[in-house]
Amino acid sequence: MTITVHFLPDDVRVTAEAGEPLLTVAERAGLRIPTGCLMGSCHACEVDLDGEPVCGCITAIPDSATGKVTVDCASDPGW
Repeated sequence: MTITVHFLPDDVRVTAEAGEPLLTVAERAGLRIPTGCLMGSCHACEVDLDGEPVCGCITAIPDSATGKVTVDCASDPGW
């Protein structure tokens, strides 16, 4: 299933397949999500996916009934 992924705060949209790794989709959109451990334990890659915090390095694009998801990559100013 094709999903439209809307990246904030850059207002970039790209299509992806459900199950595709979030980091791969962000890279294809020309965006870089900072990473650390690539195992989900350091939370350097934490973003909000439809309002829920997730670790981008271990998250895939979910199936969406609406065909779209929003990823908020706003950086943590304290990081």
